[in-house]
Amino acid sequence: MNQPRNNPVLTFTLDVFETIRIFWWRFFDWLAVVSWLKLILISLLVFIITAPSGFGALGALFFWGSIAIKSLAGGKRKAEIAASAATTRADVEALQRSLLEAQMATLQAQIEPHFLFNTLALIGQLIQTNPADAAKIHSALIQYLRAALPQIREKGGSKLGQQVEMSRAYLNIMQARMGERLGVSIDVAAELAELAFPSMMLQTLVENSIKHGLEPKIEGGHIQIRGMRVGQDLQVEVSDNGVGFDLHTNEGIGLSNIRERLNMLYGSNAQLIVEVPHDGGSRVSIRIPCEQ
Repeated sequence: MNQPRNNPVLTFTLDVFETIRIFWWRFFDWLAVVSWLKLILISLLVFIITAPSGFGALGALFFWGSIAIKSLAGGKRKAEIAASAATTRADVEALQRSLLEAQMATLQAQIEPHFLFNTLALIGQLIQTNPADAAKIHSALIQYLRAALPQIREKGGSKLGQQVEMSRAYLNIMQARMGERLGVSIDVAAELAELAFPSMMLQTLVENSIKHGLEPKIEGGHIQIRGMRVGQDLQVEVSDNGVGFDLHTNEGIGLSNIRERLNMLYGSNAQLIVEVPHDGGSRVSIRIPCEQ
């Protein structure tokens, strides 16, 4: 016997039951989280409104029924809602961390081709004219790649010492390219080397300082990397006496990326501090909680 494909009465009945089910669970969830004082006040208000119209029994049912349901099952349901919300937050945070790791893997994998090509080209030129300098740059490039490539394979766990060595190798190459136009000093105590520090952040600050501060300056200048403890925090700063920059202009992709990553990793517990010293140049600092 063929059954009708569409039964309006059955469809309407199912819709009504589904609406009642949804309404019930929303009401039940509301009971679980509403405060006792607010529930009693609302229940009394419903009772007062319904009593004069002859529906006092419904108002009383709502009053006593709500209190009974909240007393018997409200605590359990509230705990379930809280657990579900915590799970959702954890899932969102895990997705954000995964996205950040993917972004960092991409960033770390993009060791600037033009930097590598320019360095290799410089080595090729110096082999003919100054083999000693060519050997120095070649050695510095190997040091840079040894510091950079493991960060592409590793997931997290970056230490300040690793970041300093990578920047040191980069600056050695830049000194060979810029000659006496570039002076470098690094002041990071040995006991800070094992502290956790996000990968590529220091390198970004160093590259910004060279590219926007010192290379445009005809006579060049000096760049300094410093690491220090400030209370319970680790502060790493890169300063130079280059052409400086306008604090009122956009900070660029590099610094914006650092600011966003710091916010995702540490929330309000981290800072990116951009300053213009009185004697010119620029100073950019990253402050994060000290973590082994």
